[in-house]
Amino acid sequence: MDRTAYARRLRQKQTLAEKTLWALVRNRRLSGFKFMRQIAIDRYFADFICEAGKLIVELDGAAHEGREDYDERRTVTLEQLGYVVLRFNNERVLADPGGTADEILSALRSARP
Repeated sequence: MDRTAYARRLRQKQTLAEKTLWALVRNRRLSGFKFMRQIAIDRYFADFICEAGKLIVELDGAAHEGREDYDERRTVTLEQLGYVVLRFNNERVLADPGGTADEILSALRSARP
C-alpha cells in the first residue's frame, strides 16, 4: 500500500466531524499548537496529531461501531509509542466543537513540563 496516497485519500474523504475539528486546529489556531491530519504512525493513521504535545485525537463515527477491540489495541500501541490518545464521538464534535477544542487544549497544556 502506498501510505502517502492512502493518507491523501483519507484527507480528501473527511467526515463532517473531521472537517469541523480541522477548522478549529489547523494553522496553529488552537493556542499556537501545530496539528497535522492522517499521519502514519507505526501501522496506523492518526486522525489528528500534535507532535509537540505528543497528542493524537481520534474521531469515532459509525465506521468504529463493532471495532472497539481494534480501537483499544490501536490506542495501546500508540500510547506505547509515547502518545496520549483522545477519542471523541463524531456527534460530540458536531454538537460541541468549542468544548471539544477546550478538552484538547487542556490535554496539551497538562502534557507540558
